[in-house]
Amino acid sequence: MIKVQNLAKTFGAKRAVDGVSFSVERGEVLGFLGPNGAGKSTSMRMITGFIPPTAGTIHVGGFDMVENPIPAKRLIGYLPENAPAYTDMTVYGFLNFAAEIRGLRGDAKKKAVYRVVEMCFLENVLHQSVDTLSKGYRHRTCFAQSIIHDPEVLILDEPTDGLDPNQKHEVRTLIRRMGEKKAIIFSTHILEEVDAVCSRAMIIDRGKVVANGTPQELRQKSEFAGAVTLRVSGVAANSLTQKLSQLPIVKRAVVVKEGAASVTVRVFPKTAGINGALAEGITDTLQGWKIEELHTEEGRLDDVFRNITMPDTAKEKEATK
Repeated sequence: MIKVQNLAKTFGAKRAVDGVSFSVERGEVLGFLGPNGAGKSTSMRMITGFIPPTAGTIHVGGFDMVENPIPAKRLIGYLPENAPAYTDMTVYGFLNFAAEIRGLRGDAKKKAVYRVVEMCFLENVLHQSVDTLSKGYRHRTCFAQSIIHDPEVLILDEPTDGLDPNQKHEVRTLIRRMGEKKAIIFSTHILEEVDAVCSRAMIIDRGKVVANGTPQELRQKSEFAGAVTLRVSGVAANSLTQKLSQLPIVKRAVVVKEGAASVTVRVFPKTAGINGALAEGITDTLQGWKIEELHTEEGRLDDVFRNITMPDTAKEKEATK
């Protein structure tokens, strides 16, 4: 449904997007991640045809966004960052207007408006003017306009920005449900949304794609992936770490918490993919010691994100803390 090849955008001397390529199929939700200024919003504006690319190609539903934009745009629902709305209109008037722009008339328009009102829980504010809405309701109203024509492709830029936890849950559930039949790209800086919603995630940094995979595949890039955390009672921290460090498959053992009665240690493997072997080796080595808790870490997306996007100088500074 979406195919992007060698996409680039320059603003004067600045290259905001630099050779980005990816595709999104129907039934797929792609999380678009990256630090501020990485090129996420610029990429999304080009994919929707809002701004032209400097180089590269964009195809939506088989249509070239530059050469044949109208049929490509008909397939897209777009929620831009800080989505604008006509504040002097009521919610109903704004959605009615959005439906007309999308070519809906008569009963089709009426059904479309009430469908999105129900989906986005806007019944209580339907006849309020947009300028009287809370930030959460205003955001829901703008989200509703993006899906009013039931598009096959959804491009959502920070769709949960400014929402309270309950509203975030509602929007994530809605995206996940729609993602079963549509092709969806949404940008976010909230990493928990990747697990909650995405079938695949892509990290962009300084205009380039630096990682692309399922959330599980990305977690495997974390140094915590495969590490074992255990709590042992009745032992000194240095005795425990020294004992664990003697295992040939252990890279290092780090004290996480030291209390009067117990010590918690995280053990990192030398090689990825030996989860079971590491846990088994630890329990064999500590036979006769009182292990109160032991579990294998899955890996952390925030760790992967930071390692990939943080400049080397910042990494060095953090490592010395």
